Amino acid sequence: MKYTKYERARLIGARALQISMGAPILVKLTEEDFERINYNPVDIAKMELEKGVLPITVKRPFPIKVE
Repeated sequence: MKYTKYERARLIGARALQISMGAPILVKLTEEDFERINYNPVDIAKMELEKGVLPITVKRPFPIKVE
């Protein structure tokens, strides 16, 4: 699914908050990867979004037809 820039920002922000609060990381990262990104939860959330493993869904309301 293709996300808008607003949906991407919301997904990354929400997931980064979860990671910073102790949620398990869903992508396999080595210690070298963690050091490269300085243990930044936002970067980890971006990686998860790119891999498509985010446990968050986006609900888009359908347009209402007005007659």
